[in-house]
Amino acid sequence: MKQIKIYFLAFVLLSSLSCAQENTPAIETPETVDYTHTTIVEGIDIPWGMDFINENELLVTELSGKLYRVTKGVKTVITGLPEIYLRGQGGLLDVALHPDFKNNNLIYLTLSATLDGDPGGNTALYKAKLVGNTLKNLNLLYKATPNTKKGQHFGSRIAFDGKGHLYFSVGDRGNRDENPQDISRDGGKIYRLNLDGSIPEDNPFVSSSKAKQAIFSYGHRNPQGMTVHPTTSAIWVNEHGPQGGDEINKVESGKNFGWPIITYGINYSGTTITDKTSDPTMEQPFYYWVPSIAPSGMAFSTSDVYKGWKNNLFVGSLKFEYLERLVIKGNKVVKREKILDKIGRVRNVKQGPDGYLYLGVEGKGIIKIMPL
Repeated sequence: MKQIKIYFLAFVLLSSLSCAQENTPAIETPETVDYTHTTIVEGIDIPWGMDFINENELLVTELSGKLYRVTKGVKTVITGLPEIYLRGQGGLLDVALHPDFKNNNLIYLTLSATLDGDPGGNTALYKAKLVGNTLKNLNLLYKATPNTKKGQHFGSRIAFDGKGHLYFSVGDRGNRDENPQDISRDGGKIYRLNLDGSIPEDNPFVSSSKAKQAIFSYGHRNPQGMTVHPTTSAIWVNEHGPQGGDEINKVESGKNFGWPIITYGINYSGTTITDKTSDPTMEQPFYYWVPSIAPSGMAFSTSDVYKGWKNNLFVGSLKFEYLERLVIKGNKVVKREKILDKIGRVRNVKQGPDGYLYLGVEGKGIIKIMPL
């Protein structure tokens, strides 16, 4: 009996160590700041995605279906985009340069598309060559199915692990009861492909004839932030919860992140989704917010540009219109701070090649945070 008690206490201890961290400590608004901001380019209503060609040029997507090349504050429309299904949260989503863009001029795009003739749309991943201000050799790498006329939860972000793999996210498309927990269906997943669009041989479900073999992890709701940890190279995502329960997750191969079986949120009506916040077969979030901040975009600051910000994590808040700075020590958030409070709906966060942080802010365009 004594031995059983010891095992039980050990189990309780291990369980408590693996629990997710809620949004504590309380977020701070600093009384004094040592930074300012400047607008890089205006006139982009919902700047959903961006990536840098060099210190003076970047590509920016507008949700409504335009891809811009921005050169020293001047934006030029890039032609040659595929047909885009515009509905609700769907449109032209993320853009990312191929890791060897300097030599091949290849870019990747995620967007909502119809393609197969069925009504509605779903998230698609494309690769194309940027020639001047035109896309050439457009190649569809992945299209989530089935199409639906629902306008929510398309995802979608793109990231690279430095090992020849591309990751991208697709939200649950508003079908939480079927998509996130079923690996034979698209939606509520993080996907991993080789850079040419083929399936990696070590993907977790590659040997299953019933699974979508591009799936890397599942049980997600609507991941709209994705970045690479600066030291571990792990893929981190943030995702919208329902009312409460927005999450940061460290993506791992084959892992189930629980939605909607476990969640720290409730329905928007105030009713309960589930009485479970944990399950031994499912992953706990690294961090979660209650109430929700509506996170979108995420980046680590790895430069020495800002005093005291190196290796901090930055997450945009659509709901509360600020950039959230999270200081992480010992695998735990020890400080939260509002940056540029009330700046607007922060849709995206990127660190540029110059080491500065750039924000896509709805109704404003792209802004740059500058130390004083």
